[in-house]
Amino acid sequence: MSSSTKIGSYRWTICALLFVATTVNYLDRQVLSLLQPHLEELYGWTNSDYANITAAFQLFYAIAMLFAGKFIDKIGTKWGYAVAIIVWSLGALVHAYSVDIGTGIGGILKVFGITVWSASVLGFMASRMVLALGEAGNFPAAIKATAEYFPQKERSLATGIFNSGANIGAIIAPIAIPRIEALWGWEAAFVIVGLFGFVWLAFWLVFYEKPEKQKRLSKAELEYITEGVPAVHAAPSEDVPVEQKIKWSTLLGFRQTWAFVVGKALTDGVWWFFLFWLPAYLKSNYQLVGDAISLPLAILYSLSMIGSISGGWLPVFFINRGLPAFDGRRRAMLLIALVPLIVLAAQPLGYISYWVPVLLIGIGTAAHQAWSANIFTTVSDMFPKKAIGSIVGIGGMAGGLGGVIISKAGGALFDHYKAQGHIETGYTIMFAFCATAYILAWVLMKLLVPKHKMVEI
Repeated sequence: MSSSTKIGSYRWTICALLFVATTVNYLDRQVLSLLQPHLEELYGWTNSDYANITAAFQLFYAIAMLFAGKFIDKIGTKWGYAVAIIVWSLGALVHAYSVDIGTGIGGILKVFGITVWSASVLGFMASRMVLALGEAGNFPAAIKATAEYFPQKERSLATGIFNSGANIGAIIAPIAIPRIEALWGWEAAFVIVGLFGFVWLAFWLVFYEKPEKQKRLSKAELEYITEGVPAVHAAPSEDVPVEQKIKWSTLLGFRQTWAFVVGKALTDGVWWFFLFWLPAYLKSNYQLVGDAISLPLAILYSLSMIGSISGGWLPVFFINRGLPAFDGRRRAMLLIALVPLIVLAAQPLGYISYWVPVLLIGIGTAAHQAWSANIFTTVSDMFPKKAIGSIVGIGGMAGGLGGVIISKAGGALFDHYKAQGHIETGYTIMFAFCATAYILAWVLMKLLVPKHKMVEI
């Protein structure tokens, strides 16, 4: 009989639920980027218009992340996650009515003499904000669930597995969305994908419960999950009064918080940039649209999925060879941070074929997902469970703000160089930042937290 059979494996059921939720999360957010070439022509958007729409999502996501973490810490993982997916699924659905929404908002603004954006831009900005409000809860809830259900040595692997759902969503989307649009129109793409969240919700409410109250969890598996966890850091039973409120000012006083914030601020925007701008890049540089981009994007995000899972496994490799968990994770992150440098070659070699940048960027996005699996896990390495949601929220806000800056900078650069007939120069500049962001983040995180120290709150 294997050790996993003796211990039990219900924790992996929870991991599977987190994986599916993250898949739905990224399906919902990627629909717009795949429809962008069509919507750009339909409504006459500039690159800056599209940048404003994506920046609205990222800015609101960043602000919502700050509160999402505390919200989930307060009401618990089960119901916090449920509320999050209800809100983001509704947000996905309302995209189908974005133009009508924008017309209404534009009418109100005109009363005050304000005319900034067209109705379509206003409507999609508003819809993205609702989506962002709900999606901000995904990672704080998923990381908290992982900390509750997995021992420290398995958390990066579990995080890598559920985080690979982002890539599955990104693979499914370019295959499904153009076909749905062709059959039923662009509005149907938002509606159909938005409904998936409610299906997941039913499974979540049935199968998730805190480990101490989970009847499907064996005593041996519960003991395995909590091995090596000091009593002060153990997750409390829901029958026990909630811990004292932890102030943001308290959390911001720790160098460990700032290490996570810096790492997220510098690297999250890279993923946002590739997620939102790759279809536009393939259209502007290689005239690929619709079904033509399905295979390149599917292969690119398949590489990302491999990176997510292998990135979660890499620190386990070092830990099994005697390194403490935090040190093994940090060594893995250094190796991962070097991989995106390959993206520097995407533009210089892009003349050969569009497959060259697709594959090189795919390796870069794989490294991002490997990095993401580990940087999230550093939170549970350094903080007690009662603070995890809040810390992930603070870091998520920093990452969202980083994404806003990158998206706005990208839109401005692309419009500037497009006017000069050299839009590829704008992409070269953006790719250079994306390639070097991780090694810079690793160095700054190392300076802020030279050695592992668990925060006491």
